[in-house]
Amino acid sequence: MAAPTLEPWQAVAPRRRRSAARRPRPQEVVAVQNPEAEPEVDSGVVLRRLQEAEVDLLISDFWSSALETINKCLVKHREQLNAPVGTLSEAIGNLHLDSSPDESDVAPGCTPGETPVTGTCSWKCVCYGIGNFATCVIARNQLTFLLLFLEKCQIPRSCCWVYDPLFSQLEIAVLNTLGVIVLRENEEGKRRVCGAPTIFYMLHCGTALYNNLLWSNWSVDALSKMVIIGNSFRGLEERLLTRILQENYAYVAKILKGLEEHAFPQTPRYTDTFNDTSVHWFPVRKLTQLSADTWAFREEPDYQGCEDLEMIRNAAQGPSATDSNWL
Repeated sequence: MAAPTLEPWQAVAPRRRRSAARRPRPQEVVAVQNPEAEPEVDSGVVLRRLQEAEVDLLISDFWSSALETINKCLVKHREQLNAPVGTLSEAIGNLHLDSSPDESDVAPGCTPGETPVTGTCSWKCVCYGIGNFATCVIARNQLTFLLLFLEKCQIPRSCCWVYDPLFSQLEIAVLNTLGVIVLRENEEGKRRVCGAPTIFYMLHCGTALYNNLLWSNWSVDALSKMVIIGNSFRGLEERLLTRILQENYAYVAKILKGLEEHAFPQTPRYTDTFNDTSVHWFPVRKLTQLSADTWAFREEPDYQGCEDLEMIRNAAQGPSATDSNWL
């Protein structure tokens, strides 16, 4: 990520990140819209800051430990996908990790911003809610981690979709320069897995976003292809009242017995950036043990009466619009 030589910049005190995870408070919206609230930056400055964050992350103990945590899960997940014909493959269908996608692997209404993925990708990645990385240190560290993770796992950036409704035009331009695909529509997390296995990178997102993602993929077949790097589901279970979890976030509540979770390491340097973060994957042996009633429930979440919905809604998107959100 080369950047032109610029005058030294001075770091500002990090503020609480804002992202698709939560609805911004009125004063936060004003701060975003007020150009005097932030120092002047351009794409060169942002790219240089990302490069500096990369150097810091690579030499940290956190990076190697976190990568090891993710790798352990991906190894198990890959073994599941490559399972021989038998009980597992009968439960989830024949999955071929390295096979080329057919027509069903691409969204039928694919926009120009969503380049169809070719057979060169063995994994796909979707990132929701990264935040305003041009001005927020926490968001910038999270984006840097994502870029390094893609490189280490040999996932082409062209196989990574990124979205946050609060991205500025500058941030969209930087992401285009970096080679990832910026989604144009707020999907509210309702993106369906199809074709190659998919890693969802969703740090510090609202519970509704995870709940929507699970609803959109509510089957043994789809969930067995997913890995979620984001808020600890066990932590959500501990923090939320059982009634609130079951009424407002039913799919999170129902999947707790069908997943394996591995927590990220915690270090002082990146406590605010990766706190409460875990890697989640869904073993077929656990999914198939869930009751038939669990899978029969497929009602779309509406969150009516949910007092603290930490998700920016897409008012223009109706229920039928989610049918085209295929990877």
